[in-house]
Amino acid sequence: MTGSKTAAKHAGISAGVLTVIALAIPYSPAQAQTVEAAPNFDRPAQPSLNFYGSPGIIDLPSAEHLPEGQFTTTYSWFGGTSRYNLTFQALPWLSTSFRYNGIQNLNLFGFDTYYDRGFDVRVRLWQEGQYRPAVTVGLQDFAGTGIYAGEYIAATKNFDVPGLGGSTGNLKVTAGLGWGRLGSNGAIGSIGTRGSFDGGDTGGELSVDQWFRGDFAPFAGLEWELDDRWGVKAEYSTDAYELETQQSDVFERKSSLNFGVEYQKSPQLRLGAYYLYGSEIGVNAQIQLNPRHPPQQLRIPAPLPVVPRSQWATEPEHWTTDWTASESKRTQIRDLLAEALKADGLVLEAVTLKGNVAEVRYRNNRYRSFTLTIGRVARAMARTLPPSVETFQIVPVRRGLGLSTTVIRRSDLEALEFAPDATDALVAVTGFQNAGPLPETADFSDELYPAFATSVSPYTAPAYFDPDQPFRLDLGVDFSASYAPAPGWRVAGTIRQRVWGNVADGRASNSVLPRVRTDQVEYAQFDTTLENLYVSRNWKPGSDLYARATFGLLESNFGGISGEVLWKPVNSRLALGVEANYVKQRDFDQRFSFRDYSVATGHASAYYEAGNGFLAQVDVGRYLAGDIGATFSLDKTFNNGWSFGGFFTLTDVSAEDFGEGSFDKGIRFRIPLDWLLAKPSRNAFGLTIRPTQRDGGQRLSVPGRLYGQIREGHRKSLLDQKARIWE
Repeated sequence: MTGSKTAAKHAGISAGVLTVIALAIPYSPAQAQTVEAAPNFDRPAQPSLNFYGSPGIIDLPSAEHLPEGQFTTTYSWFGGTSRYNLTFQALPWLSTSFRYNGIQNLNLFGFDTYYDRGFDVRVRLWQEGQYRPAVTVGLQDFAGTGIYAGEYIAATKNFDVPGLGGSTGNLKVTAGLGWGRLGSNGAIGSIGTRGSFDGGDTGGELSVDQWFRGDFAPFAGLEWELDDRWGVKAEYSTDAYELETQQSDVFERKSSLNFGVEYQKSPQLRLGAYYLYGSEIGVNAQIQLNPRHPPQQLRIPAPLPVVPRSQWATEPEHWTTDWTASESKRTQIRDLLAEALKADGLVLEAVTLKGNVAEVRYRNNRYRSFTLTIGRVARAMARTLPPSVETFQIVPVRRGLGLSTTVIRRSDLEALEFAPDATDALVAVTGFQNAGPLPETADFSDELYPAFATSVSPYTAPAYFDPDQPFRLDLGVDFSASYAPAPGWRVAGTIRQRVWGNVADGRASNSVLPRVRTDQVEYAQFDTTLENLYVSRNWKPGSDLYARATFGLLESNFGGISGEVLWKPVNSRLALGVEANYVKQRDFDQRFSFRDYSVATGHASAYYEAGNGFLAQVDVGRYLAGDIGATFSLDKTFNNGWSFGGFFTLTDVSAEDFGEGSFDKGIRFRIPLDWLLAKPSRNAFGLTIRPTQRDGGQRLSVPGRLYGQIREGHRKSLLDQKARIWE
């Protein structure tokens, strides 16, 4: 909500980010050829977006909603106003948006450009019917400073009309009522009273008492889709732009009519040009991605088929169990199984053979889906184990912890592989159990421990919303190493070398709280740093209990000791955890010295896996600045690994002491690399965006927290991916 010296800088950054994202989207040659060769291409079944990044006309909303799971980024500019928007369609009837705005020449606080952040939410009341329009209610900038605050009810109806070249086009007609900014021009009535925008407010708090209050005005608009690529728009705007037009050098509003033309460049990219308010030229770029529609299909080698024992185990001696008493035979079987798993990119930890039961523990370093790996392990066991083994117990392992035990009968695997309902039939006869302790009779794979690994990878460290420069970035290389002397033990560290960056040029902190996060500029002054160096141990103290202890330099800002216990039954959607830490703040050079500040911090956490991919989390406890409160999180995860969510934290720190934003909140998303690259990978690109980084409500960043790595190997996550059991 503060100003800067140039809007062009912000516009260039935003446009550059959009360009990078667009170029990062893999696009197959076959798709490109199809698009260019055909007279028309199939336009995505998704609405176009307005200047606020939501389904709409030009500067106004419509009642349309995006396909579920759609993730969009847009950049728009007109009249010295630039807007960068992120929108996510969380449910078929609910979408949320985050927006960052820059208004050039709006001289607040003595700066040439005023910057502001805000959140929007839209709820569809009902869908379009044969005679009934779709109706949506929305809140605009409901959790910001309120510069763009407004509420609306919009209705949209589609009609078939002539298009270009004799084709059938589509006409969208939208009408609605707006309050706040959307009721500031042409008001026809009023409901109660409404406060005005205060440019000095810290923002971030909900002004519930202002929603749908004050003057309201009717708005309307048309969108004519001429064909699969071209569309034209017109609207009557009820936004008077009072704040901007108070100063003539922002822009002059001469008319309430806006006009535009848009071009669908590709299924992901839409571009538009507009004439607005009788005086301004505007542009808009829209990028829309959907997790359910990857650019390319994941390419993995086809698994070998299961050969029924009846086809190859034809002699009675094949079915003997005498081999279990022979160490050499067990070693031979172990080595054959290890080679079979290695071909699929999996690592055998241990195999236990007892009578007609075999337990296999393995690591998955390649595939995001554990269900897929369980299917691959079962096939490998069917190819390599003696025919007398009927029960397969398959245990994925992460950092020495057995996550769960999937129990599959070999005869079911043989009988159902080519059945019409193979997936559901196999799941119906598959069991999911707790992973017990490693049997004493287990045969370990050779040369697993001690294990030493190194990696070299690029890193990015962004800093957002500095009023002098809205986006700063450090780039460099991380040199990481780890040593595992035994199952569950890990020694790891990372040296970070900055190659280029400008985060160190940012503003110094003005926080009145202990500066546990806002001294980012001070920490960014050094090119070579020790990012972390720690020793950790994971173990299972009980049947449904998991434990972690970590000691050392835990993150770039803090070092100390951290302990965690998690209760998570394999078949339960609920998990409970407790974490306790005692840490001391590291010196700015991020070597081995510390500052004077230390704190005891910790949280009790509850996690619940709801339906439709939603994960709810509540953390209650003490934060790094010594404040006490709770963090509420909600994330939606798709079966292909995409996730999008939000969080907010309320503590005993007042809004005044917290500073700009009033309380900690943000959004986060995660895009798996296998979705982007169409190659197996467990890595992902993730980003957390806070409207402002302050010191209240900040948690310690501990490597290897338990819940994330435990959850993906439990029943709910495995069943969500059940279709991949045969891949």
